[in-house]
Amino acid sequence: MLTDYHVHLRPDTADAVPERYFTAANAERYREAATERGIGELGVSEHIYRFSEALSIWDNGLWREFAHDDVDAYCAFVREETDLRLGIEADFVPGREDRVASFLEAREWDYVVGSIHFVGEGALDHEDYDIWGMGQGPEKVWTTYFAWLGELARTGMYDILAHPDLVKHWGRRRPFPDGDLRRFYELAMDGIAESQIAIEVSTAGLRKPVGELYPSAAFLEMCLDAGCPVALSSDAHTPEQLGFGYEQALAYLADLGVSELATFDRRERRLEPIGALA
Repeated sequence: MLTDYHVHLRPDTADAVPERYFTAANAERYREAATERGIGELGVSEHIYRFSEALSIWDNGLWREFAHDDVDAYCAFVREETDLRLGIEADFVPGREDRVASFLEAREWDYVVGSIHFVGEGALDHEDYDIWGMGQGPEKVWTTYFAWLGELARTGMYDILAHPDLVKHWGRRRPFPDGDLRRFYELAMDGIAESQIAIEVSTAGLRKPVGELYPSAAFLEMCLDAGCPVALSSDAHTPEQLGFGYEQALAYLADLGVSELATFDRRERRLEPIGALA
């Protein structure tokens, strides 16, 4: 079995309206691409901040720019017009856990992908809200990010921990901490170990400035030692990106002794043997 759960049906732009992309024909394009690459489990997980209901969680500038769609219409489309697993990528916003929980509990997801894109008002991977232009050094940003990652896992609201070291997105193009990075990873490990959340191995980093998989081998080894399973995804925003870099990801997992992937159905997790690319 191969999976791709962290998938978006449209480009990550504010003008990518659902009327154009939430169609049976567009979903079929993704399904065909998955079949060609030997991906048997395909799910979609639109960003929570694409939905107007998310503004009751956090009134952030980027969210105001993007939050125009109706989340229940999205759910109905996926359930009624496609054979895809229904997911959502929900940001962790400290202090708003009850609001996120209410949003998630009101719908029947197959899985929830948990992510952190912002540390305070600064974005880790978006130039318009770039945290590295706000006078914060890498020690503080990385420390906060990984501490929050542990809190995200500990909430129990999420099934998959998305691109778990996204803070490295810009690589050396932005301030980067010196020394052994495991001192940051350790900040997240109590929450990760307690929750047993699935750890996403994401090939998206290969398309980003950092040019490597998320997460680093050192971080993933710590998660595996804690007993966490792995979820494999590409964070695709077009059909052409589905399964991107999976050859490298599968070799990476084999080197670490990972032989199973997490699959999801109505928030129930199962482990399946890793399959081969078509």
